[in-house]
Amino acid sequence: MINKKASQFILPAEWQKHEATWIGWPHNKEDWPGKFSPIPFVYAEIVRIISKGEIVRILVENDSHEKKARKVLKSVGVEFTNIEFYKIKTDRNWLRDAAPQFVIDKDGHLNLMHFKFNAWAKYSNYKKDKYIPGFISHKLKLPIHPVIHNGHIVVLEGGAIDINGKGTLLTTEECLLDPKVQVRNKNFTKQDYAGIFNQSLGIKNIIWLGKGIKGDDTHGHIDDLCRFVNENTILIVSEDNEKDENYIPLKENYEKIQDAVLEDGSKPRIIKLPMPSPVMFKGERLPASYANFYISNYAVLVPTFNDPNDKKALGILSDLFPNRKVIGIHSVDLVWGLGTLHCLTHEQPFIDFPSIKA
Repeated sequence: MINKKASQFILPAEWQKHEATWIGWPHNKEDWPGKFSPIPFVYAEIVRIISKGEIVRILVENDSHEKKARKVLKSVGVEFTNIEFYKIKTDRNWLRDAAPQFVIDKDGHLNLMHFKFNAWAKYSNYKKDKYIPGFISHKLKLPIHPVIHNGHIVVLEGGAIDINGKGTLLTTEECLLDPKVQVRNKNFTKQDYAGIFNQSLGIKNIIWLGKGIKGDDTHGHIDDLCRFVNENTILIVSEDNEKDENYIPLKENYEKIQDAVLEDGSKPRIIKLPMPSPVMFKGERLPASYANFYISNYAVLVPTFNDPNDKKALGILSDLFPNRKVIGIHSVDLVWGLGTLHCLTHEQPFIDFPSIKA
């Protein structure tokens, strides 16, 4: 159902021009137990590439943490012209989820939408991360708007949604509507979310898929499953191995999306993206997915997993982003933290968008 009601805010698409990308420099070794040592170098490579086309704003714990970060960044040849450090104590540093949403108001000004972060309704160590939106608001001197519904601030992670910048949003029923497991907002309906997303993010149309991928401890984040790559093209992951536990839920999602329409009533172009073979560590399946790519000004960064399908995924994305470099980032160690490139980044749009017509 398409909502025609106007909002005074809009959430720009990830492929639109950025002023900056926010990340949090890794420090919580519990996120990568037994595998932490290579993680700062993976982050450094990510920063090196992104900083070629925009500012990278890095959250660090203190002066000592910043010094360590600078040492690693220097070792991989990062130019510090586009690097800024901000000191704040954090828990997990998955900024896709803990950071605010950067929206544009009807006058073309940048605002922050503050959804509550509660560590995916699963973990207890988020008491510091919940202050990140207010911290960014203070540092950038930007207005911040808590998203309230029925007297409570709405729980939402950035990885739970993906948008086309024109009013259509992708999400999953498993993440936002499950009544028993990792419940974000008790008793919320699709109609509740439609109103919330319309008023806070300028969303007119929601495409609901079913379940997320296996191994995803967020319980159904869309950014491992299905992504917009332009205003009318959607990539959705697909599993060809009938014995894989992802086979049936991903097939069901592909069937669901055949009925999807965009905000103007037109049908989106749907393209399949392969899945890598299962990535396992200590008997646990990890959420390895090529859909967790990040679109920066300079390049599209794509997680790779030493898998034959790495080349196929990079090829598909290269065809879809002819004006950006498409670069694979080795993520076998990174995904042990139960997230990869999109999970750890958060874009801040560059303000050159036209004013929204009310």
